[in-house]
Amino acid sequence: MGRLSDDLSKSSLTCLALTWNTQAMAFTSEPKCCAPTGDRCGEGVLWHSEEQAVYWTDINRFLIHRYDSVNGSVKSWQFEEPVTTILPTNRADTLAVCLGSRILLWEPASDARRPQGFTLPNWPAVRLNDAGVDPRGSLWVGSMRNNVNPDGSEGEAGGNDGILYRIDPDGSVAVCEERIGISNTFAWSPDRKKFYFGDTLANVIWVYAYDAQTGAIVKEGPHFAGFSRGLPDGSAIDEDGFLWNCRWNGSCIVRVSPKGSIDCVIEMPTRNITNCTFGGKERNILYVTTAASPRDPGDRLAGGLFTLETQVRGLAENRFRVFS
Repeated sequence: MGRLSDDLSKSSLTCLALTWNTQAMAFTSEPKCCAPTGDRCGEGVLWHSEEQAVYWTDINRFLIHRYDSVNGSVKSWQFEEPVTTILPTNRADTLAVCLGSRILLWEPASDARRPQGFTLPNWPAVRLNDAGVDPRGSLWVGSMRNNVNPDGSEGEAGGNDGILYRIDPDGSVAVCEERIGISNTFAWSPDRKKFYFGDTLANVIWVYAYDAQTGAIVKEGPHFAGFSRGLPDGSAIDEDGFLWNCRWNGSCIVRVSPKGSIDCVIEMPTRNITNCTFGGKERNILYVTTAASPRDPGDRLAGGLFTLETQVRGLAENRFRVFS
């Protein structure tokens, strides 16, 4: 998400926060920093299966990074405004890129960029944030009050200016939710019957009934709310329907069961955990983005890309259908 105040205190959860020597070991290895890029706000992480590479953004520096999982190299591209999310399309050479104000179709190999067609109303007072693609091939994206100044410095987050949009393959746009603080977490259950979507400022991830034929959603209620380790940021979902939610200012990832209960808490070595995705040939490597924190000037790995090896597999990314 966009940077948020670090004033929230990190509370202890002795009965919930499992350490590496206990139950959490059943699910992950110790996190390792594979790309110490020092992102001010790393986000929007995507595993590109054809390239065996990870793409992610630094919102405040207007960057996209690419990490080659084979040789460990990192390449970066500059954009003219905040870059919040990267999503796959039904062409392997083209990605959908959410900027603060609009969506682009981008070809990394040639750096060709062209408008997808969606532009955000009321930019720059508001901006796009997290996004995802549903099983139908529609792109869902949420907005928030713009907290990134034109030079990339931090503005003020807050309010409930956010809107949840669904952009269908034919280009039509539907407004699905309004009055959102910060839009984060876009995930669909393995059976394609549930949609998970969060509001960071409200400290809640909602669950919706999802219609895979029409894309319609109906809010059922809170799925995971009030957890005191930071605030909910981006999430990934595994084949068993468990949500892996990154916690801003919480130094952890929490694995949430399909019933909304805490399965385990995975401790991370830095404060601001922003987003994650499953990758690797077996989709059992969790790639995790982070953000630097002014409160931790000595944390040299803050803002880096981390990996965790898991004993579960993640769901493959859905692809935005923009080409016939």
